[in-house]
Amino acid sequence: MDDKGIELTYIKQGDYYIPDLKLPEQPDVELGRYAQMRRQYLREKNKILYCNLLTTCKLTEHLAETEQRAMELEETLIKQMVEKEGVTEELKANDMMSWVRKMNSIRSRAEEIVKAEVIFA
Repeated sequence: MDDKGIELTYIKQGDYYIPDLKLPEQPDVELGRYAQMRRQYLREKNKILYCNLLTTCKLTEHLAETEQRAMELEETLIKQMVEKEGVTEELKANDMMSWVRKMNSIRSRAEEIVKAEVIFA
């Protein structure tokens, strides 16, 4: 037992004894596509932050917050673009294919902005 009252156990690996360290239980959270993109980005491009969040048990919380921010921003951007570009229910009723093209374009642009400002920031 060390001076903080924590008992360490060891596992023998070959000729060496390695501390048997385990992270505390993490909440089981369903992560969306933006959270998964953020996790992959951190793993590949910002390994130090990823390891810090992981070892302090804050990765899941960070990813959940990122998902929420990204979804809110995407929703706001889509509403603004739809209003600015005049994509209405009337257009949907009169020319469905044009409405679909415009909505797909708006969603794609909004997603790119979210990636740049939230996921890869």
